[in-house]
Amino acid sequence: MFILNPPSGVFQYAKKLFLSEQAGRVQLQEFARKNAANALSLTNLVMGLSSILCSLNGHHYYACWLLLVGFLLDLADGAVARRLNACSALGAKLDDFADFTTFGIGTSLLLQAHGILDSLLVICYVMSVFARLCFFSSGIPFVYRGLPCPYASAILACTSLLTEGNRFILHTTAVVMILFMTDQGNYPHDKVLESQIWKKIVYAGGLLMLFCCPFSLACTYYLVWCFSYTLFPAALWSYEV
Repeated sequence: MFILNPPSGVFQYAKKLFLSEQAGRVQLQEFARKNAANALSLTNLVMGLSSILCSLNGHHYYACWLLLVGFLLDLADGAVARRLNACSALGAKLDDFADFTTFGIGTSLLLQAHGILDSLLVICYVMSVFARLCFFSSGIPFVYRGLPCPYASAILACTSLLTEGNRFILHTTAVVMILFMTDQGNYPHDKVLESQIWKKIVYAGGLLMLFCCPFSLACTYYLVWCFSYTLFPAALWSYEV
């Protein structure tokens, strides 16, 4: 009986194919690691653009919901980037652009400008977010200068939902948020997903409230969360607390 042995070239080809597939998987995993946080920032950008379209078409309920989703995504992208050691200049620029779109332009449209004064308020709000992002650095590691715009956005979105878009209350809240964003006070980087267990529970509660609970209850939860950070940043939300 004759046993036919495959030519050595077949083994070499199979070996190269296996190594090539293995290298491809490694490259794919590395690509996913480097761009996981960027994917979250892009999703935040999509939420902002979708919120803008909803506001332009009068669907303010959905616009507010999308802004709150963007709020959660913004808290997550930085934590993911640091966890995976994937921080980059491109990621920082993408995050700022997404923040300006979602928490600047998208949020300002909730104010429903119908006159010159209303339009001026919208412009002032957008410019406040722009200034807040441009002068992000406080010179102190993990300390913000001025109230981070995602918190201001979440407060306005919840106010809009709870008051059914009452323009007077919305405009008054917007003025207060502008003052907080531009007062140059120091706010700690709360590191919700990288800090104490109770902060992670707060974040998980935000997810649960947003997707599983009535909106009135969810909005109350987010207002307590965001106002506690706005009014008592160092006492409650410092990284060391």
